[in-house]
Parts: sequence; structure tokens; C-alpha cells
Amino acid sequence: KVGSYTISTADDFKYTDPVDGSVAQKQGVRFLMSDGSRVIFRLSGTAGSGATVRMYIEQYEQEKLDMPVAVALEELTKIALELCDIKTFCGTETPTVIT
Repeated sequence: KVGSYTISTADDFKYTDPVDGSVAQKQGVRFLMSDGSRVIFRLSGTAGSGATVRMYIEQYEQEKLDMPVAVALEELTKIALELCDIKTFCGTETPTVIT
């Protein structure tokens, strides 16, 4: 249990292409919560030099529709930052890009 969430699964996930069946291994680290929310960390970029750590935070929400996304996802975002400890590894927890 982390905050008000319960992690039901955590894995190093793979992607299977639905068209040709090819499998891409080691696509990121995924935390699936019991309520269907999920936190995913992936590297993007080439050869590890200048790579970007992407953090995806997804949550189905019926009640917070009028809130700014950052506010609605605030608790899950804090949990994600604690899970990855990105500040220790990268020296910052402030994103350079938010989409």
C-alpha cells in the first residue's frame, strides 16, 4: 500500500504488436494499482546518452473532471516520484516537459 493506493502488480513490461506479433522486451517499469490507475516509467532516446525518462500517470476518474489534471493526479504523482526516487538518480524531480 502506498498512500491511498494498493499496488497490485509491478513488472518490466513488454509490448506485443497486434499486427505482426513481434515482441519488444524491456519497454519500461509498470506499477498497476488495484483501482486501475497506473504509473509507467520508460526511457526514450538513443544509446542512453541524453536519454529522457518518461513518466506516465493514468487514473480513471469520474469525480474530478472539473479540476486541472495536475491537481486531480497530485497524490498519484507524489507516489510515482517516491517509487522511482528520480531525485537520487537524476538530481532533480522537476520535469523539463509536461504533456
